[in-house]
Amino acid sequence: MLDGRAVANELRAGLAARTAALRAAGVLPRLLVVMVGQDESSLAYVRGMRTLGERIGVDVVIDCLPLGSDDAGIRAALERHGADAAIHGIILQQPLPPGRSIRAIADAIPVGKDVDGTNPFNQGRLAFATGTRFVPATPAAVMLLLERSAKWPLRGRDVTVVGRSNVVGLPVSLLIMAQNATVTVTHKETVDIRAHTRRAEIVVVAAGSPRLVDAEWLRDGATVIDVGTTMVNGKLLGDVNFESARTVADEITPVPGGVGPVTNVALMRNVISAAEAALAHTSRTVSF
Repeated sequence: MLDGRAVANELRAGLAARTAALRAAGVLPRLLVVMVGQDESSLAYVRGMRTLGERIGVDVVIDCLPLGSDDAGIRAALERHGADAAIHGIILQQPLPPGRSIRAIADAIPVGKDVDGTNPFNQGRLAFATGTRFVPATPAAVMLLLERSAKWPLRGRDVTVVGRSNVVGLPVSLLIMAQNATVTVTHKETVDIRAHTRRAEIVVVAAGSPRLVDAEWLRDGATVIDVGTTMVNGKLLGDVNFESARTVADEITPVPGGVGPVTNVALMRNVISAAEAALAHTSRTVSF
């Protein structure tokens, strides 16, 4: 099993040391989370962020907008927070309510505070492999887990990604391709998704469909990364039927306890980097 909690614990000490250095310089790293409504899965994710922030010294502030907020209202909130020098990172928590368009909103997050890589500018830099300061947190978490997999390095590996969203499927496929793997991206219009997943050495599942993938979808010895998080009757479920899939997989992430804890660490790493960049900019300005 690929234990996300163990990976998160491994990385957390280094982040705490960086926040301590920032605090010693008079900087309190701060993350602002804009939520629209109170989606159950999103609330669970945000609670995890706040708990981690308390442990490592990052202040997590939540601005919960009314469920009926329109695009203009959400943009206004993002722009207001973006102008606040005390805020180093901003994320717009997804999924948004029906009728709201992330494409109409994302560019309101300042590029230098876009710690989840949502702004189209940062997405473009990722797509063109020109380097971006902020790799989206969940795709970054997938890569951190794969780095600890027996199948790392990924050069020449056959990988199937189930899901093509701008949040996970697309960016994670780009990151994996950058490691010289061969990547197949499948989605709801793909004919016979199982044919692709059965062939793959590594399967990353980000479909938003609870327990979609079971042992019949996988080859023996596969590595399975389950990105799914759906609340069903008060229980958090992944996109993989864990008990079934583990009978054939060599490595698999559980839900909860897999990608989620590492995602929070990856996000906090970006917030700390943004705070460090802000401090460096202030120091340069003062020196002149």
